[in-house]
Amino acid sequence: MRLARHGLRAASICVALALAAPLALQSEEASAKSSYESSYGYDRTWNAGTRLVRVDLGLKITEKDEGAGYLLFDYVSPESGKKAVPGSMEFIRTKETGAVRVVVQIPQMPGYHEQVLVDSLARKLRNDYGDPPKRPSGAPVQKDAGSDAEATEP
Repeated sequence: MRLARHGLRAASICVALALAAPLALQSEEASAKSSYESSYGYDRTWNAGTRLVRVDLGLKITEKDEGAGYLLFDYVSPESGKKAVPGSMEFIRTKETGAVRVVVQIPQMPGYHEQVLVDSLARKLRNDYGDPPKRPSGAPVQKDAGSDAEATEP
């Protein structure tokens, strides 16, 4: 009898885990997003991202605003059949380095779909524009003038 109760308890735990697993996976997919930091500048990164989505991938752009730095598109993959799911690409200027952070989100698809788009954008930028420009190395460092004790009086 004791063994039967133990087996029943183990079976009920397995059933509970099996029912909870899809919910855990869905919440992980819904919060997934991939990003890439581009040192090609805003204009080049925006143009390459727009061409990637519309021309290279043949996806429909549903809304875009270059000034605000986003484009929305209908994403279709072999996994989703002909069903289009919403996706977005956001272009965020960074002040300190002059780079552009690109964030791709396709909430209804597994995260690797977003990563494929990010990788494709990085490859497209390199193919279209060559190696990324070198980042400026800030202002030149001035030498220390020394301490007052080292100064000589006239």
